[in-house]
Amino acid sequence: MRQRHVFGTVFTVEAAVAGAVFLAVLAVLAVALMRRRPGTGEQPERPRLEAYYVGALAAFAVFLVAWTAGQNHAEHPAAGPKPLRVDVTGFQWCWTFRYPQTPRHRGVTGTCKGTDVPTLVVPTGRTVQLRLTSRDVIHSLWVPGLRYKMDAFPHHVNTFTLTLDRAGRWRGRCAEFCGQRHWTMDFWIKAVPPGEYDRWAHGGTAAA
Repeated sequence: MRQRHVFGTVFTVEAAVAGAVFLAVLAVLAVALMRRRPGTGEQPERPRLEAYYVGALAAFAVFLVAWTAGQNHAEHPAAGPKPLRVDVTGFQWCWTFRYPQTPRHRGVTGTCKGTDVPTLVVPTGRTVQLRLTSRDVIHSLWVPGLRYKMDAFPHHVNTFTLTLDRAGRWRGRCAEFCGQRHWTMDFWIKAVPPGEYDRWAHGGTAAA
């Protein structure tokens, strides 16, 4: 899926740049040590060369910030004109998913005890807008298999969009320590074909 591809690309490029900068710094340090003035331990000053070093490092930093911001925008594109909206509320210690665009504003919740784990159902191929908030303390919605993670704050709404291009089921969890049963605060996200989603949204139970 696109978000996994973007994450992999960003990680690879940033790791390569970090490795290159690390090797360059080691090389400069080695040269500086070898060129010390005998008997003094001092390095002759070279303002122009030092300016080149600073300029190169600044260029690397600007490139990483600008490029990563662009990739982040690609991973979280703006929602389309009519995205499917899901209101997500974290609470101690589980989740509630509400669908305000469905008949009767369908909602899914659970206790996150044993097998009572809620499932976030979404249709494939359609933009989904998640609006995150918290009822009590800070939580964090995290789906490791999809590389999605965003915090949920009390009295505040964070929003991001996702589009899943194939059916599947992925485990999600809370990634912010939020109290005694934080470790049980899991959920499922399940992507189903649009027809199956529509049947579920109108009262069916098969999707979950």
